Amino acid sequence: MTVGVVGLGLIGGSFVKAYSKAGHTVLAKDIDESVMQYAKLCGAIDDKLDESNIADCDLILICTYPEAAIEYMEENGRLINKKTIVIDCCGTKEVIVDKGREIAVRYGYTYVGGHPMAGTQYSGFKYSRDNLYKGAPMVIVPPVYDDIILLDRIKKLLSPAGFGSITVTTAAEHDVMIAYTSQLAHVVSNAYVKSPTVRSHKGFSAGSYKDMTRVAWLNPEMWTELFLENKDNLLNELDILIDNLNKYRVALENEDKDTLLELLREGRQIKEEIDG
Repeated sequence: MTVGVVGLGLIGGSFVKAYSKAGHTVLAKDIDESVMQYAKLCGAIDDKLDESNIADCDLILICTYPEAAIEYMEENGRLINKKTIVIDCCGTKEVIVDKGREIAVRYGYTYVGGHPMAGTQYSGFKYSRDNLYKGAPMVIVPPVYDDIILLDRIKKLLSPAGFGSITVTTAAEHDVMIAYTSQLAHVVSNAYVKSPTVRSHKGFSAGSYKDMTRVAWLNPEMWTELFLENKDNLLNELDILIDNLNKYRVALENEDKDTLLELLREGRQIKEEIDG
C-alpha cells in the first residue's frame, strides 16, 4: 500500500518506520525540512507527500496538533482520493472529529478519528521507533459504527503498525476517558515535580518516584492545546482528585488513624478490582 504521514514527531515518525519496515511505500510531510531530510536519509520515507502524490495514498495518517490537523484537511481535502481513508492521531477527539467529518463529506473521502495509545516521555522523530505500537491499543471514532466492511478495512490498513487491539468509540466517550487515563496523569506528574524537595531527591528515590514523574517531561505546547480542548472533562477529573487528596490531608492533620487506614484500604481494593 501507499501511506501518507503528516507530521514526523514521535507518533508520525514511529508510523513511517513501521510501514517502511513492512515494505510499504511511505510518503511524508513535516514543517521541519531537516527532519524530512533525515527521515529520507535513514530510509524511513520514500518521498515527500505533496499535491503530486497525495491522491496515490490508500491511507493518510495525520500526526500533528489538532488545530494543524484540521488546517491540513481544509487545505488538502480537495486533493484526497475518494478511496483514501484519512485517520487523525490527535489526543482529543470531539473538536477534530466534528470538523474532520464535515470536511470529508464535502470532498467525498472517508475520515476516521484515531488515537494510538502509545508513547514515551520524549518527543520528536529521533525518539520514534518502528515497534512503538506493537501490542498497544488503537482507539478509533469511525463515521458509522456498524459498517463491518469499513472496520475491517481500517484494521487491515493499520495492521503494519502492530496494534494489539482496536477500540471503537464515540468522540465524546473518548474525551471523557482520556481526561482520566492520560491528561490527568500528565497534570499530576508535572505538578508533582514542583516541590522544592525534587532538587535533592537523588539517593532517596526508586520506582515509585520514576513512575510518578515520567510524563512530567512533556511537550508543553501540545499538551496545552489538548488540555484546553478537553477542558470540561479534565476539570471534572481534577476536582475529583483534589477532593480525594483533601480527605487524606484532613485525616493526617487530625491524626485520624482509622480514616487514613480506610482511605488506603479503599484505594488498594479499587486497584485490585480493576486489575482483575
